[in-house]
Amino acid sequence: MKTIIIGLFLMVMSAQLLYSQPGANRAPQNFTEAEQEIVDLSKDKWQWMSDKNVDELSKLFHAKAEFVHMGGHWGTEQELGIIKSGGIWYKKADIHEVSVNIIDNTAILLNRIDLLAEVGGNEVTNPFEVTEVYIKQGGIWKLGLLSFTRLMTPGDR
Repeated sequence: MKTIIIGLFLMVMSAQLLYSQPGANRAPQNFTEAEQEIVDLSKDKWQWMSDKNVDELSKLFHAKAEFVHMGGHWGTEQELGIIKSGGIWYKKADIHEVSVNIIDNTAILLNRIDLLAEVGGNEVTNPFEVTEVYIKQGGIWKLGLLSFTRLMTPGDR
C-alpha cells in the first residue's frame, strides 16, 4: 500500500513538472481581434528594435513613454538615441508567452522572453518578463511603457 501511494505521488509530481515547463503542451492562445492587433504590434516592435529602425519606433513610441531597464529608466528620446547608436542592440527576442488585457483605450501586454542583446559591445542573453502598455489615441496605438523585469534562472539561486 505504501509503495502504491509513493508511486501515485511521484506520478502526480512528474506530471506537474512536465506541465510547468515553459511552452510544454500549451494550447495556442485565442486572442480577440483587438488583442491580436496588440500582439502583432509588439512583434513588429521587437523586429524594429532588432533592425534599429528608429523611424518606425518613433511613430510607435508615445512622446511621453517610459522605458524601464535593468540599469535605470528614461524617456522616448533617450531610448531612440540608445537604439540608433547601438548602445543597446536588441538583436533577438525569443517570445515564450504572451498575454493581453485591454481596458478601455489601454492595452497591457506581458511577454516572457529570452532577449539576446548587445550592450556596450558585449553580447548577453537574459530572461525577462516584459510589460508593454499601449494607449489608443485617435484610433492609433502608442507605446506608453516598456519595462523589463529580469527573471531568476536556476543558476541565480
